[in-house]
Amino acid sequence: MRRAGTWPSPTLVLSLVRLLVVISAWGTAGAGAAASTAPARNAGALVLRHSERSLYRQVLVYEDSKSRCLCFTKLCAIGRQSCMDMTQPERLVFNYTRMMLGALFLNPEPHDVLIIGLGGGTLPRALARLLPQAQMDLVEIDPAVVRVAGDYFGFHASERLRVATEDGRAFVRRAERGGRHYDLIMLDAYDHQYIPEHLLTAEFLGEVRALLQPGGVLAANTFSSSRLYDNESVTYHKVFGEFYNLRGGNRVILTRLGGLPALAVVQGNAAHFAASFQPFGFAPTELLDLFSTRPDWNETARVLTDQYSPANLLNAR
Repeated sequence: MRRAGTWPSPTLVLSLVRLLVVISAWGTAGAGAAASTAPARNAGALVLRHSERSLYRQVLVYEDSKSRCLCFTKLCAIGRQSCMDMTQPERLVFNYTRMMLGALFLNPEPHDVLIIGLGGGTLPRALARLLPQAQMDLVEIDPAVVRVAGDYFGFHASERLRVATEDGRAFVRRAERGGRHYDLIMLDAYDHQYIPEHLLTAEFLGEVRALLQPGGVLAANTFSSSRLYDNESVTYHKVFGEFYNLRGGNRVILTRLGGLPALAVVQGNAAHFAASFQPFGFAPTELLDLFSTRPDWNETARVLTDQYSPANLLNAR
């Protein structure tokens, strides 16, 4: 019992307030792969559809009358990894998934695609529809997430969509040794708080770079409000050089091996997707204003390396 004349700690008060906000305003932006700007809404009672403790995390599926979401924390208190609109399953709920599709404006016809981080399978399902000839390797460390993506979010592996259940860096190293190359690589791996620190370093990004075909494109989903923002930015710049920096809730980095295409080329490629983006609930022109190469970070920040990747100390938020 609390003694008379004392008050709860600020940390406890803040935790209680945050929990009440989550309960009363389902749909707010959060951590993980889905730290996006989806609008808050009250869509009815929040129902837990699935819960299991995997080797890596708690895997939860919540649903209200409009949305079904994959989360790694109770009541999605630290955010949502993936969400599906129950009335329009093809619609891309989060802005970050739309920005990731901006990679197609740098190379509109990738044939070999690698995606690290599955979540609910939103990105591979969208790309499978947009790129009917593409072959995709999908890497997800957690078998529970793969099962949930199939059972609750309409994702299914196939000859075109090959799933490897293992650590993303281990897959990249083995693919490099095997001489694999890709036209498009998407980095979208998150735990319950942020990107695993061994997938943030210059050494890892160098390994990813070695898998790109000439003219190959990299798309990476990160946070716009991370304390690692400056460090991540200089690290990507060190490995890849200039990149397009798209900010809108999340931050998506887009770069191409051999140099970026001019904005006029980006705009021309975007026009080709005007009709095919319609089922996803947005127009490609909505992304064009986000394309910028202007550094908005401290260019003297320390590069993240395997010896210096203090994600646990700097904290993603």
